[in-house]
Amino acid sequence: MRFKMLRKYVPIFDWGQTYDRTAFGNDMIAAVIVTIMLIPQSLAYALLAGLPPEAGLYASIAPIILYAIFGTSRALAVGPVAVVSLMTAAAVGNIAETGTMGYALAALTLAALSGAILLAMGVFKLGFLANFLSHPVIAGFITASGMIIAASQLKHILGVDAGGHNLWEIVTSLIAHIPETNQTTLIIGICATGFLFWVRKGLKPALRKLGLGVRMADVLTKAGPVFAVFATTAATWYLGLAEKGVKIVGEVPQSLPPLTMPDFSPGLMADLLVPAILISVIGFVESISVAQTLAAKRRQRINPDQELIGLGAANIGAAFTGGYPVTGGFARSVVNFDAGAQTPAAGAFTAVGLAIAAVALTPLVYFLPKATLAATIIVAVLSLVDFSILKTSWQYSKADFIAVLATILLTLGLGVEVGVTAGVVLSIGLFLYKTSRPHIAEVGLVPDTQHFRNILRHKVITHPSVLTIRIDESLYFANARYLEDYLYDRVVGCKNLKHVVLMCSAVNEIDLSALESLEAINHRLEEMGISLHMSEVKGPVMDRLKKTHFLDELTGEVFLSQFEAVSKLTEGQVAETPPSTEPKVKLV
Repeated sequence: MRFKMLRKYVPIFDWGQTYDRTAFGNDMIAAVIVTIMLIPQSLAYALLAGLPPEAGLYASIAPIILYAIFGTSRALAVGPVAVVSLMTAAAVGNIAETGTMGYALAALTLAALSGAILLAMGVFKLGFLANFLSHPVIAGFITASGMIIAASQLKHILGVDAGGHNLWEIVTSLIAHIPETNQTTLIIGICATGFLFWVRKGLKPALRKLGLGVRMADVLTKAGPVFAVFATTAATWYLGLAEKGVKIVGEVPQSLPPLTMPDFSPGLMADLLVPAILISVIGFVESISVAQTLAAKRRQRINPDQELIGLGAANIGAAFTGGYPVTGGFARSVVNFDAGAQTPAAGAFTAVGLAIAAVALTPLVYFLPKATLAATIIVAVLSLVDFSILKTSWQYSKADFIAVLATILLTLGLGVEVGVTAGVVLSIGLFLYKTSRPHIAEVGLVPDTQHFRNILRHKVITHPSVLTIRIDESLYFANARYLEDYLYDRVVGCKNLKHVVLMCSAVNEIDLSALESLEAINHRLEEMGISLHMSEVKGPVMDRLKKTHFLDELTGEVFLSQFEAVSKLTEGQVAETPPSTEPKVKLV
């Protein structure tokens, strides 16, 4: 029993039992490919976060190992990602100046807070809270963030000192500094960006035409950023471009991740608490989406609550080893999956590869132009920009469209923190709006069946003395009055009406506010000489109703099925009624 519990909370004891030589070989190959990809990417994302480049490597070592121990996804690759790096820069930039010890310390504290929040959510099984961030809103936020990230890196392409926390500030700052553009840096940036875009689309087909196998062509394509790093670094060193104003990475410490201590002072933690919550939620949503997508392809299972624990451990590991907030990245996880990773051990092997790079290869990036790292970021994040969500949401749901558009505009105009906060509020608001106005249909009997359908959509049989209403939503405080208003409006003027039947097949819960509304409806209809009945009430709902006085005071009955209710109340006498051309309820 104890070992079973250990396997549940420390998944390495689960997949580790069946680990064999085949899995080892596949994981090693995947690790090599992902390591090659992550070296330039980790350096670039640290630059985006406003941290020294080595922080990106440090954030990709201990966190990966800890996730391999506690995470449940066998393909998820954890480390710095673009959106979280941007959110880190936005949060920490409000507290300390970039490049100072205080800035790095705040980033460590942010990672520790994020890790603690994720761990707490996992322990208390609060992963469902992330569901309140709707997919359209997340898509809008990521699209806007991708645009801000790409714009923020143009200063490195131009070789100027521009800044800003939102798109307007960044663009105006860039325009003001355009006269200061370093021509050599601009050439490097344009060439690197163009090459990386071509690598994504054209390198693999070109290699295949040359006769290379699929696996080798794929590996070389993933190593495209490494080629750009090598070429531009060599050119900068050989031609002495640093002396001509080309900004380079410079000296990177040649060491393993150091042991670091976050600052747990109350003032700093209070300043970082809200950003830490937002980073935790966004990071978890991004990570779990990728993990579940990849797991489904292999018919594997992901435990969201355990994923929270795994990501929490990873962030705490980053906080104590010189890193900053991390999460599961889409691009690296897909590469890890496609490269054949079988278990989380692939991530651990990747961490070893990055540790070797941190010890042995960092001197080689001294002359690496920052423009090349900026090009790496721009090419990576532009794949996140997807305006098709606006067209899709407009065609499908105007409410979702408004939420997406508002999220994009607020993120672009006011920054990522305001944007993601607005996204959370809009997601919850959208949910409340939709459920506060539930779909209510007047239904009738489909001839020669026992099925009941909307009278506005089907040719059905009804009876003037019986009104049958289907409620397509659970009843709770936000929509209880809506049901009351609908029923009162419907029954007014119906002199022959004697019975109202609430068909509850779609009602999964009735809260106390909704119960009070049902009691009010029951009494009001009784005063009108109309009996209130219910049908197809689900077991758990009925169990709760039995604990109250409502069923004793109900003027009608509770029927097992709608057909039974109508048959008894009409004594089999019904009249055929064609569908109305004047809708009385909304068609959804």
